[in-house]
Amino acid sequence: MKKSLKAIAPVALALAVISTGGSAFAAGDAAEGEKAFKRCAACHSLEAGKNKVGPSLHMIVGRKAGTAEGYKYSPSYGEAGEKGLNWEAEQLVAYLENPKEYLAKYLGQDKVKSKMVNKFKKLELREDIVAYLQSLQ
Repeated sequence: MKKSLKAIAPVALALAVISTGGSAFAAGDAAEGEKAFKRCAACHSLEAGKNKVGPSLHMIVGRKAGTAEGYKYSPSYGEAGEKGLNWEAEQLVAYLENPKEYLAKYLGQDKVKSKMVNKFKKLELREDIVAYLQSLQ
């Protein structure tokens, strides 16, 4: 019986990823993420096309980096998008820990320009915020 479960598990995971449109869901708590998002709301809107200091986060999960309509990004975000960065749950969780460091590593550069100043050191908090963003899609 154990052998058959081991064989089924990878198939079940693949089906779960396929059914979510190719992106896995963040492991966080969306209700807690909604509370935590208040830190983000000063600079980001959740409304389509409503940019603030930062771009609208409407439908962010799965979106190519640097492509929010009507927002003027620093060149680093455009480069990351051209290089293939899509904001899937896993990437967003990692990015939120230290945005500038994440982009610099992704692009293989020492420094990048970004207006994003918030850093979320706690993994659980980052997962909660991303779960909240996913719940809106």
